[in-house]
This record gives sequence, structure tokens and C-alpha cells, in this order.
Amino acid sequence: MILGKLWRSLKAQINKVANFFWTADPIAQMQYEYDLAVVQLKEGREGLEQYRALVERVSRQVANARAHVTNLESKVKAYLQAADRDTAAKFALELQKAKQEVGENEAQLKLHEEAYGNNLTKVKHASSKLAQVREKIQKYDAELKMTRAEAEMAKLASSFNLDVTTDFGQIEQVIQDKISLNRAKTRVAADLSGEGIGDIKREQAMEKAMADQALRDFEIGMGMVTPETAGVAETAKQLGPAPVTQKTES
Repeated sequence: MILGKLWRSLKAQINKVANFFWTADPIAQMQYEYDLAVVQLKEGREGLEQYRALVERVSRQVANARAHVTNLESKVKAYLQAADRDTAAKFALELQKAKQEVGENEAQLKLHEEAYGNNLTKVKHASSKLAQVREKIQKYDAELKMTRAEAEMAKLASSFNLDVTTDFGQIEQVIQDKISLNRAKTRVAADLSGEGIGDIKREQAMEKAMADQALRDFEIGMGMVTPETAGVAETAKQLGPAPVTQKTES
């Protein structure tokens, strides 16, 4: 009983392995079965050729036997016409045996012809079936490749789903957040660049006024201008050139 259980378990494991290789590449398995069938068909065709040779040999025997019967009939008639009944009787007996042999050979030839015809029909049918199997193999191979490609494309399309719940969508969200952060930094920098501009301009104006005052003080100190002329020059500078007055004739 234990050996029986072990044997059944071993057969189950072997069957499992066989099924794995059977379903791993069905196209290769079909091609293998097709090649085996081609080999068997080739052997069957060679056997059919040998059988046809037998039929041809029997057919020649029948033809020779018929010719022998015809020859014997001629001899029997000739000896009867020559009134040689003893010789005619001898050939008549041989003719009887020859006709019996011809009948047997013809019956055997008929059986061989029928058997050859049946086998020929089977070989032709098997050849047509093999052609259909070859077409199916090519068709299934193309369909398997196409459906495998479609499955890969469907898997690829699902992996490139832009939904935020997928890894690709989450990565895209991180990139968009970084882009938004960079844009925010740029905007903040631009906004901060205008801060204190008014103070800077006022400071620059004050420094310019102080520089002008220092220059006037220097000119006065050096006697280049007096405070009175410095004021007039300043006024003229601010108001523009004095208008030209026309002299009246006395």
C-alpha cells in the first residue's frame, strides 16, 4: 500500500512537471507534435509506396496469368483441330488450373487495390489535416504574440496612469510641488527687490545736497565766490540765464 501511494505521488509530480512544460510554450509544443506527425506521415508514405510496389507485382502476375490462359486456350483449340485429343486434354487441364490461378490472383489484386486506395485516402486526408495544423500554428503564434503585446501595452498604460494614487502620479506631484516652490522663491525675491527703494533714493538725494553744500563752502573758503555771489549764482542756476535788457538811446 505504501509503495502504491509513493508511486501515485511520483506520477502526480511527474504529471505536474509535464503540465508545466506543456503549458510553458504551447506553440513550441504544437510545433513538436506537428513535426512528429510529419515524420509519421513520411513513414506512412514510404510504406504506401512499398505497398504499391506489391500491388504492381500482383498486377503483373495477373497479366501474365491471363496471357498464359489465352495461350493455353489457343493450344487446346489447335490440338482439337488437329484431332489430337490427348494433347488437347493435357493442355485443357493446365488451362483449368491456370484459370483458377488467374481468379485467385485477380481476387488478391482487387483486395490489394482496395487496401491501397484506402491507405492513399488516409494519407491524403492526413496531409490536408497537417496543412490545416500548420496554418493553425502560424495563426495561433501570431495571435499569441499580438495578445501578449496588447497585454504589455495595457500594463504599460496602467503604469502611466496620472492618478496621484499611483507611483508615477506621486512622483509627478513632487515635481510639480518643486516647480511651484521655485516659482514662489522667484516671486518673493522679485517682491523683496522693491523694498527700501524710496529710502535709498532719498538717501542718495541727501548725499548729493550735502556734496553741493560742501562744494559751495569750499568755493567760499577759497575766495572763489562770495556768499552774496554764491547766492546769486545759485539763484541763476535754479532760475536759468538772466534775461538780456535792451539799451535805450539818449
